[in-house]
Amino acid sequence: MTLPSPKQLLERFDLRPKNSFGQNFLSDPHLAGKIADLCSNGGPSRVLEIGAGLGALTDELLERGHLVTAVERDRDLVPALREIFQVQMAEGRLDVLEADAKTLVWDEALGMDGGGLMTSPGKFVLAGNLPYQITGPLIEKTVHLGRKISRAVYLVQKEVADRLAAKENSKIYGALSVFVQAQFRVERAFVIKAGAFYPQPRVDSAVVVLSPHETAISEETAEFRQVVKSAFAARRKTLRNAWKALLPPVELEDVARGAGISLDQRGETLTISQFAHVAAELAVRRAGVREAE
Repeated sequence: MTLPSPKQLLERFDLRPKNSFGQNFLSDPHLAGKIADLCSNGGPSRVLEIGAGLGALTDELLERGHLVTAVERDRDLVPALREIFQVQMAEGRLDVLEADAKTLVWDEALGMDGGGLMTSPGKFVLAGNLPYQITGPLIEKTVHLGRKISRAVYLVQKEVADRLAAKENSKIYGALSVFVQAQFRVERAFVIKAGAFYPQPRVDSAVVVLSPHETAISEETAEFRQVVKSAFAARRKTLRNAWKALLPPVELEDVARGAGISLDQRGETLTISQFAHVAAELAVRRAGVREAE
């Protein structure tokens, strides 16, 4: 169906955008449709939409035959969504959940019984216009799901999209880039200008598609997190200084040689595979120390 504009919908339900929730509603149905197209995985999918807002993306997902669970934490928007999409909900094609996406267990939300439409097992798609204030935690939850999903299609601030897709030897390559790319292939699909939103944000946005690797470059282990975070904690430090707490100097040199790196390098010069190699070696050596004890 063709939805009224966000401004018209807000007026209809006597609502205003909430700055505290970072609400900037996509007002271009053509762009919402392009995002929905990216959610297709060879046909209709089971989609968990994060932050449904006023339903711009929800509408386009439903038009393409997807089964949608739409999550919205704004209690004032939830009744509006349920009224707008009452037919689709009655048909069993849509659930609208009032919940905080940061605390919601996403895979359980898509597998719920007793009133939930998503009861069959299998991978699903994540999609949504992520509020800037909570983009980090939501990306982290996505990383932890890994290959349980077939893809994630997110609308984020352009600078975040650039960081997600950044490669080594780049000023914007950092821990976020490594953690995400260890699990996913990252595609920055297209940019959306600020004028496509209501109210208009101060910066442009971009759509990113995260597609799981068949096999993760590295699992999200304690060692991997420690190796990556310490390498980027102080970007000007060499790895020799950044990693000095991980292993004794001689062992650390041995691990670095095995990964094909020098401890005189800085963290932003390492590939994802090199981080993974160091983390794996660290785990093996720590396990050996525990066995010896």
